[in-house]
Amino acid sequence: MARHIIHYTGPINSSTCGNLINTCSRALQQGADVIQLNIATMGGECSYGFTLYNFLLSLPVAVHTHNLGTVESMGNILFLAGEHRTACVYSKFLFHPFHWTLHGSVDHSRMAEYAMSLDYDLRLYADIVAERTEGGADRLDVPRYLMAAPRILGPREALESGMIHAIDDLPIAADAVQWSVHA
Repeated sequence: MARHIIHYTGPINSSTCGNLINTCSRALQQGADVIQLNIATMGGECSYGFTLYNFLLSLPVAVHTHNLGTVESMGNILFLAGEHRTACVYSKFLFHPFHWTLHGSVDHSRMAEYAMSLDYDLRLYADIVAERTEGGADRLDVPRYLMAAPRILGPREALESGMIHAIDDLPIAADAVQWSVHA
């Protein structure tokens, strides 16, 4: 089995989105039949997080995701694209309210558009988490975490909620094929 490990260490934005798509494509061209995505991210932009989630699901090979230490915010969506998900013993997952940075003046129409987009992204995020953690013993109240009450999951809580399938530090073999995507 040709497992390729991609270390994703940075924000979720236009640059890292393009880099991850390119890196996965190169790994496939080199014969990868499993992509292990090791993630350490504080999150980032919703549009690119949803894009990467859909891209990873479309790959013709198995995708495994692994929390290297911290997966936060939109990083949870990237992480949930894995069909097999693991986390290090010393790791965390953070769910917290969305926020946008607005530059300059905003008229009523634009503010309504932003509110509509935030609501849609929240629903999309909650739907993905519910679908990918279905069957977990501890049901996550994602809308509450995204609107008012942030939540951190340690590895044990992540296991109980269905975020991960196992707690495992996943030692890397000396001859492993490794790639890196970072800010």
